[in-house]
Amino acid sequence: MIELTPPAAREIRRWQNSHRRDGSYLRLGIRSGGCSGLYYTLELTDTSWESDRTHESQGIRVLVDSCDEPRVRDLKLDYAEDLMGGGFRFSNPDAVNPCSCGLSFSVG
Repeated sequence: MIELTPPAAREIRRWQNSHRRDGSYLRLGIRSGGCSGLYYTLELTDTSWESDRTHESQGIRVLVDSCDEPRVRDLKLDYAEDLMGGGFRFSNPDAVNPCSCGLSFSVG
């Protein structure tokens, strides 16, 4: 199950509103790359694919491709602001070797 914190949900809703995409899905993906081998992607989409699994948290519908789902099954997505600006923070108990940026990881 994917969990969004209240700050993450607020930021996603702000993102949807600013792009005039109210009610759109948030697509969470994993791609090859980064310093640890894999990295997360986030995008708004109005379309779900046959291979997608739908999760809902904080009233936000999150799509994950079935191939990526085992790697993010217990992921917690947060949003925080600091002196460098705001950004999403990924907490994934299945991730190993996360890099210092917090976006790149590998799985065991």
